[in-house]
Amino acid sequence: MISLSFFGFGPAEGQLKTGDNVPAFQLQDQNGQPFDVKNELGKGPLVIYFYPKDETPGCTKEACSFRDSFTSFSDLGAKVIGISSDDVASHKQFAEKYRLPFTLLADVGGKVRKQFGVPKSLGMTGRVTYVVDKDGKVVHIFNSQLQATKHVTEALEAIKKNS
Repeated sequence: MISLSFFGFGPAEGQLKTGDNVPAFQLQDQNGQPFDVKNELGKGPLVIYFYPKDETPGCTKEACSFRDSFTSFSDLGAKVIGISSDDVASHKQFAEKYRLPFTLLADVGGKVRKQFGVPKSLGMTGRVTYVVDKDGKVVHIFNSQLQATKHVTEALEAIKKNS
């Protein structure tokens, strides 16, 4: 039997759920600087989106959609963070090419992806967005491999609803 999470529906076993605390993690950003999620808690909502790979069609659409809505997130006090297994150099090139104004984190070994329990979807690395309130609680999860740009509208609605 194939799990519904295979198709991007419902939580996979071990995946964070609404109400859980965001796991502590540290990664390097696209500029090679250390990023520690603990330093962001208490400042405002976080939108942490996991995506499969820099420079692929769906991931580029998703990143550019977050870029195009960046002012809306900023106006709500939210910080946008993209995470994939690409390295720092790949993220830097991706961010510069598409003028991405938000943080991209290099999860090269997939450790943070495992901490969040991001499932595979359609046989690929999963595409899941977590909205975390300023206290570090997960308030919304959107899991869809194929609706890359819908992650932005889902995240904005969740922040507005939980503000």
